[in-house]
Amino acid sequence: MSQLLILPIILPALLAGVIVLCARNALNVQRAVSLLGTIALLALAIHLTQAPTQAYFLGHWPAPFGIVLVLDGLSALMLLLTAALALIILIHTIMTSWDTKGRHFHALYLFQLMGLNGAFLTGDAFNLFVFFEVLLIASYGLMVHGGGEARIRAGVQYVAFNLLGSTLFLFALATIYSTTGTLNMADLAQKLPLIPANDTALIRVAAVLMMLVFAVKAALVPLQFWLPGSYANAPGPVAALFAVMTKVGAYALIRFGTLVFPTDLPAITTLLADLLYPASIATMAVGALGTIATHNLPRQIAYSVIGSMGMLMLSVSAFTPQATSAALYYIVHSTLATAALFLVADLARTRRDGLTAALYMAAAIAMAGMPPLSGFIGKLLILDALRNDTLAWSMILITSLLTMIGLARTGSDLFWKSPGSEAPAQSTAGVLLCLAALAALTLAAGPITDALNQTAEALHAPQAYIAVNQLKAP
Repeated sequence: MSQLLILPIILPALLAGVIVLCARNALNVQRAVSLLGTIALLALAIHLTQAPTQAYFLGHWPAPFGIVLVLDGLSALMLLLTAALALIILIHTIMTSWDTKGRHFHALYLFQLMGLNGAFLTGDAFNLFVFFEVLLIASYGLMVHGGGEARIRAGVQYVAFNLLGSTLFLFALATIYSTTGTLNMADLAQKLPLIPANDTALIRVAAVLMMLVFAVKAALVPLQFWLPGSYANAPGPVAALFAVMTKVGAYALIRFGTLVFPTDLPAITTLLADLLYPASIATMAVGALGTIATHNLPRQIAYSVIGSMGMLMLSVSAFTPQATSAALYYIVHSTLATAALFLVADLARTRRDGLTAALYMAAAIAMAGMPPLSGFIGKLLILDALRNDTLAWSMILITSLLTMIGLARTGSDLFWKSPGSEAPAQSTAGVLLCLAALAALTLAAGPITDALNQTAEALHAPQAYIAVNQLKAP
């Protein structure tokens, strides 16, 4: 079964190549290829969630010399979330004809899926850097889809910040490799505890550099400046797809924080947690204040994304199985809620009737973490995991209130004080699918959290992940 691990990467890459070479001027063919490919990715992701921890060695080269892909509970969850979100966005894009505003939307969309899936599956830190660059190139193309001065200016800012992160990433990789002689993550987990005491300073520097890189991707304060303008100016469906982009940074922090730089590593101890905790608190504050200060809906949603990332990383910073499980649940919820809200904002450009207002209210409730949707459950899980942290409780409750007030005020201005207009009803399908997924996440919270608890336990006891990286002779 391990051969299946390569499919989430090569399938979208091959389909994107087919579109570029054979269907550049045939939009319906592009749509069919993208739709069938995304459905196949979703079916594959569902299948892989049932698979045990396993590895695929390209060319049968053993780690750390060859390229290895590793599937565990965390990577399977992220593959499933990405495929489900991508299918919803694609349906919305086709129904609203957003893909007619540029020639290469579907190819870029598939390359984006390739980069996301590769980042979640790779077992090598250098190849994580490679897939980050694939993401950067594809996401820039999607961001400026349709053109426009403001969109291109925001895209340049987005690329500049992420190139800074890429540079730091290379410095961190060079530092780690010079100290350990490997960049395979499972190999690093075995070698870092054995490094001499006089080399621990280099490892601490590398850990901080890595955290800065992932903080850029996750839009943590003070490295969040690229996100509001980039997300607010991106096309609506693209901004919705980007809901999973910040989760790449969260994924990397969880992976490295539990596998490569665990809190019991003598060279690291609580270094990551000590840095991540105040950054998360500040990120929550900036996100909530930005949400209540702006009246522009796409920009307001972008600040809500920053606030939700702060809450997510606050849970991650505890580096306990319970807190990690809560963070994983919140990753799924916040991704779907953000996508729903961006899709509603896209609809509201041309349609401001009662149905759109109702969809906005449901999506805003989800984003603010109010009952009865899954955001309320996610916040309860985080609060329970941080039950002894008074500051965390206070920040979560205050920022949730501010976010709710900001979104309620904007909804009132948008749907009560502006003249209504209508667009074809079928264009609401993407939002309805997001809300249906959030409802399912709420109704199935019990079994989902049980599964996430097992995933979190495995992350904090990564022996199985390390074991599958040991290639045996055929």
